[in-house]
Amino acid sequence: MLTTTLLQIIFLKSHWQNFSRHYVPSIVGKSPEKFKRLKPTFYKNFRACFNAVQSNKCILQTLHSNLIWHPSKGVSYRYLKTSAAAFNSEQDPNKKPDDEDESKISLVAKSFLWLILAYVAVTLLSLSFPNSNQPEVLRYVSWNEFVYHMLARGEVEEVLVNPEMDLVTIYVQDGAIIKGRKVDHKTYHMKIADIEKFEEKLREVEKNFGIAAGIPVNYERSQESVGILLLTLVAASLLTMLAFRRVQIKSPQTMDFFSQLGRAKFTVVDSLTGSGKGVQFKDVAGLKEAKIEIMEFVDYLKRPEKYKILGAKIPKGVLLLGPPGCGKTMLAKAVATEAKVPFLAMAGSEFIEMIGGLGAARVRDLFKEGRKRAPCIIYIDEIDAIGRKRSGTTMSEGVTGEGEQTLNQLLVELDGMATKEGVIMLASTNRADVLDKALLRPGRFDRHILIDLPTLQERKEIFEQHLKSIVLELSPDKHSERLATLTPGFSGADIANVCNEAALYAARNQKKAVSASDLEYAVERVVGGTEKRSKVISPAEKRVIAFHECGHALIGWLMKYTDALMKVSIVPRTTNVLGFAQYLPSDQKLYSSEELFERMCMALGGRVAETIVFNHVSTGAQDDLKKVTKMAYAQIKHYGMDAIIGPLSFPTDEEINSNFIGKKPYSKRLARTIDEQARFLIARAHKRSETILKENRDKLDKLAEALLQKEVLNYDDVVNLIGPPAHGKKVLIEAVDFGPLDESVKQSRNAPEESSS
Repeated sequence: MLTTTLLQIIFLKSHWQNFSRHYVPSIVGKSPEKFKRLKPTFYKNFRACFNAVQSNKCILQTLHSNLIWHPSKGVSYRYLKTSAAAFNSEQDPNKKPDDEDESKISLVAKSFLWLILAYVAVTLLSLSFPNSNQPEVLRYVSWNEFVYHMLARGEVEEVLVNPEMDLVTIYVQDGAIIKGRKVDHKTYHMKIADIEKFEEKLREVEKNFGIAAGIPVNYERSQESVGILLLTLVAASLLTMLAFRRVQIKSPQTMDFFSQLGRAKFTVVDSLTGSGKGVQFKDVAGLKEAKIEIMEFVDYLKRPEKYKILGAKIPKGVLLLGPPGCGKTMLAKAVATEAKVPFLAMAGSEFIEMIGGLGAARVRDLFKEGRKRAPCIIYIDEIDAIGRKRSGTTMSEGVTGEGEQTLNQLLVELDGMATKEGVIMLASTNRADVLDKALLRPGRFDRHILIDLPTLQERKEIFEQHLKSIVLELSPDKHSERLATLTPGFSGADIANVCNEAALYAARNQKKAVSASDLEYAVERVVGGTEKRSKVISPAEKRVIAFHECGHALIGWLMKYTDALMKVSIVPRTTNVLGFAQYLPSDQKLYSSEELFERMCMALGGRVAETIVFNHVSTGAQDDLKKVTKMAYAQIKHYGMDAIIGPLSFPTDEEINSNFIGKKPYSKRLARTIDEQARFLIARAHKRSETILKENRDKLDKLAEALLQKEVLNYDDVVNLIGPPAHGKKVLIEAVDFGPLDESVKQSRNAPEESSS
């Protein structure tokens, strides 16, 4: 009979259409008679098999209607293509590409049929063979026989429960004696009406009979779980195949997985077809010179004839350089909006993958798409991810990695044998020092536009631009000049952060408009962090911090070339700073040796004040010592300001580690001399600070006591306490008080000294 079943399966495999026309409707729709004829010898398992096929009803209907038979499309059933059939199809001149695609779809469908047939075969065979746990002869007993003749006499070894069939299989001991007779078989069966409470009743009977060790009760799961797993796999395969078929029909070109990996995932910004208003040049405040150069670049694209008449060539590439947050990406957005040509944007990190060759493939695909849309701009943000210097001067000489292959492909696309006009490259980076020289040469990146930190006038314009969107008590021009003076060295991103912090602070205090005190609070928060008054500092530590900060402030107050003091505070901040002194630095670019020496003295003022007052030093001067050491070595090694070393300038430690493999370009003897001169310079600054503070000890004590009482002193407070600066008034703008404090701050300031911070 097994042979008959296998022959029947082979018949179904060869004539699947007949099966789908006759058997599937019977199984899915009305009667199981024809399915019983398919397998008459295994009628005991017919119920489980019929339920399995009934559960496949949706899949069989989908298979019957969508994948197997398509009379409307003219696709009839065909056998798998042989080599001769393939040769005939190639020789057919009337064959169309659509026919070839249809044949591929048919081949995939037939391959899927083999999966369906394998599933049917496994299901039939699993239902055909009897389970090893099922006895050939069924011996049924009643509940009373089981309890009094088996369980009570200790003849039961274990019990197997089948919840789906409401059947319990009882396994007795070897040589068991039941009803006075020794039995040769081990299994008995028992029908249970309420199978869920069987184990509970069994344990209750065992308790009544005094059976301490409970009889093991196991539960048998049917083979439907295997069928469900196979059914899930078949359903997932069917849905995947149908989706794949739809993609093949809709897509004019079929691409496999690896072809998709090589595609460049760029963002298209088309100002002609795009929706919404983008960033324009008028929205970019400051950066006057950079905007002039980049607007010329846009003018090349709008009116190329104007330049071609004079014989000028359009630049092939523009590189935006500068520190982070200065507006490089914003300028690129403005170019995308105003150039009126397609703009393809992509990040440099998106080219590099673990699979070799993908970076170069994506570069080729990106420029291929750009040439299709010519004239076009291709923008790569953070190009240093793929434009780093190639190895050759370090220990990794001769090693070619994925990054170098990507860079080589980029160089060829920018200026190679097949380079064509119409595609212009725009890139940005804040690490121009690591870029390859071949990438920076004219012909690839013809223009290098430096976008540096904004000047005083540019900071004023940027503040006015960001303050337009904030509700202010006064007009933006009333705040911009003062804020620009308070924020030297701030980038455009820092300025935007200051404006946003001011608005958040005003909203937190339930204000209807942002005031000048809110803006100054935001500047202080960005520079030194927010106040952390909940931190508990002992009175002794607070006294040390007060004298330390007053030592800095007094040295700066009495010297000529130091910055103007604006505020000194002993309120801890979230940046792990116990004290905070705010100065008004200038936009000065050049410093003399005297100016640097006085800055070293001011940095050492806190440590010297601790030594004079408490006769010991603390760890709070660690950051000051780092700054002083760095300034001393810079004067000797880089600026040539030492009389013994002379006018020499050596590379920095970073340059030594990258270009000289850790080898210093000077002898050990000279290195020892450099260390001695740096130590001597720092000792001289320390002595000068000590002399000044000892001569003005009364002023130091007066400032420290006032700071301990108020916790914050501004410029006017210092003038009232010790008089104006020794070398004339340094302050350039008037100090602004933060205004009335909220209740939480008032309570904190009025708290006892032991709990203040």
